[in-house]
Amino acid sequence: MPITEPISLSRDCDVIEVPSGDAARLARGTRVRVMQSQGGSFTLTDDRGGMHRLDERDADAIGRTIKAAQTEALQGSLQEKMIWDELKTIFDPEIPVNIVDLGLVYAAAIDPVEDGKKIRIRMSLTAPGCGMANVLKADVEAKLARLPEVKEVNVEVVFDPPWNPGRMSEAAKLALGFDSDYGSQTAGGAFPIFR
Repeated sequence: MPITEPISLSRDCDVIEVPSGDAARLARGTRVRVMQSQGGSFTLTDDRGGMHRLDERDADAIGRTIKAAQTEALQGSLQEKMIWDELKTIFDPEIPVNIVDLGLVYAAAIDPVEDGKKIRIRMSLTAPGCGMANVLKADVEAKLARLPEVKEVNVEVVFDPPWNPGRMSEAAKLALGFDSDYGSQTAGGAFPIFR
């Protein structure tokens, strides 16, 4: 998606600061540009050069339409497929590929807790020094917390085994301009599981 012309926010909005992952509030009238729109959120930059993640529920503040919620997927008892479907709606603010197709999610588990379920996620980043760690972790926690029966979400960011391009799906490789064989020799086998 190309960067848009400047837009003035029509109202105050809660955002996540990129790359810190800190919650913040942008005031009505703040001029922003949409850098990316993926997975139910918008990556915005302001006139000071700050980068922010705006949730789709606040799309109207930048003149966009809020898409109808997919309530079917968020009802009933918690299923593993629901977790993976939600994870596929999470994008790095700077990369137009979801974290599952990037190969960043190593494992997901559901555990019973009092009055509900706990989701455990083990994921990595493209590099140990990646500045998006807090933003991505906050996105995962927020989206998974909306699923039925979920009382707790635990996201563990790990670097062993280290991520490599061989973990990307074919679709991700194509989207990012990688040869489909790129990294296949370094994929390191299947993703680790929770033990």
